[in-house]
Amino acid sequence: MASYNISNVESNIDASGDSSRKKRRKIGGGGGDEIPSSSSSLTQTTTHDREKSSMIRWKSDSEQQIYSTKLVEALCKTKRSSSSSSSSPGKVRKVRETADRVLAVAAKGTTRWSRAILASRHMLMTNRKHRKVKVTGKSRLQKPPPIRTKTTRLPPIQKKVQTLSRLVPGCRKLPFPNLLEETTDYIAALEMQVRAMTALAELLTGSPVNNRSGSTINASS
Repeated sequence: MASYNISNVESNIDASGDSSRKKRRKIGGGGGDEIPSSSSSLTQTTTHDREKSSMIRWKSDSEQQIYSTKLVEALCKTKRSSSSSSSSPGKVRKVRETADRVLAVAAKGTTRWSRAILASRHMLMTNRKHRKVKVTGKSRLQKPPPIRTKTTRLPPIQKKVQTLSRLVPGCRKLPFPNLLEETTDYIAALEMQVRAMTALAELLTGSPVNNRSGSTINASS
């Protein structure tokens, strides 16, 4: 009789152990399915918030006013430092470089494209200093012939992504989601730059300037 009771207790313990293990499997399986979806939604929310903040930053009136003021100061400084004998294409290039540099400074180094513009400016100034030493005659090194490599054809969508990565400074090797974030911020910054340059050009030519509220401002007033 005692052995019968002991066997019943052991069978009950085994049954309860099996049921608890099944419950743990169900709980673990359910939790594993929900984690990727929550992380994916969190990533999408973060990307959306970044795009929204970049659009607000470059479209605010205060940001526009600060950039326009810094741009005028930088252009005046560039005009004083440049010689009067400079060619017209050279002057246009300096104006474009100055506008891009002020735009990169306004981004405060928070984006790859702004850091790339500032880094290229620093490299350009460094190369100009070293270019003063002229290389002539036998000391001039000959460039090796280019090595031809076989090019593989990319799908149309990858070609478009590759072209886009070349248009945005410093974004050639970025993953596609990060490239979209940089492109969104860069386009919004360029739109602000165009508004400032258009207003400056209209002021210099004496034509009325359209402000953000839609009214016109006469340059002579």
